[in-house]
Amino acid sequence: MKKIAIIPAYNEKDSIVKTVNDVIQNAPDFDYVIINDCSKDDTMDICQYNGLNVLNLPINLGIGGAVQTGYLYAYRNGYDIAVQFDGDGQHDAKYLEKMAEVLIDQDADMVIGSRFIEKEGFQSSKLRRAGISYFTWLIKILTGVVITDPTSGMRMCNRKTIEMFANEYPRDYPEPESTVRLIRHKRKVIEVPVIMKAREEGVSSISSLKNTIYYMIKVTLAILIERIR
Repeated sequence: MKKIAIIPAYNEKDSIVKTVNDVIQNAPDFDYVIINDCSKDDTMDICQYNGLNVLNLPINLGIGGAVQTGYLYAYRNGYDIAVQFDGDGQHDAKYLEKMAEVLIDQDADMVIGSRFIEKEGFQSSKLRRAGISYFTWLIKILTGVVITDPTSGMRMCNRKTIEMFANEYPRDYPEPESTVRLIRHKRKVIEVPVIMKAREEGVSSISSLKNTIYYMIKVTLAILIERIR
């Protein structure tokens, strides 16, 4: 089966080479593609200098548009499995083969790598954990399904889900909304325990209280709209 890691990158000049090397060394069955979301730093130059497989977006599309570009690339190039793998160094490629095994063996449509099943490794900030717990509660209320890590960016999809996301994918903060979409379409979503690391470089876009509140309100509205579509 053809497998690929989709690596969205915005201003990840200090971590992108290490991220790619992690995939190459620890998940050798996976190809990779970097989606450079019109970075303002030297991310694109570093990718080109190191001969990395990169698509350069001419304008900034945000995380949703960058990831959808990756799914479109995966679909058009005949990949059977695609995993979103953040370019900031938080994810660990040693889990990718296991996630693929679970995806295939359990005939799942999406496998989410969750920090909160075994509660090991970096557990995020208190503020973000509160938001994550809220979305876990909201998704359970709306769908009856418990997703312990609904904001996880480490998500692996089968061919059918790749096609769905290539055609339509949420633009902003897409992980919780796209998970609800899959559940609404009766797709099988499961979680496996992973250990994540703290961001090595750069700053999260929702690190402040103001941005966290905005994020929670916007994603809540998106989830509610998705649930009643």
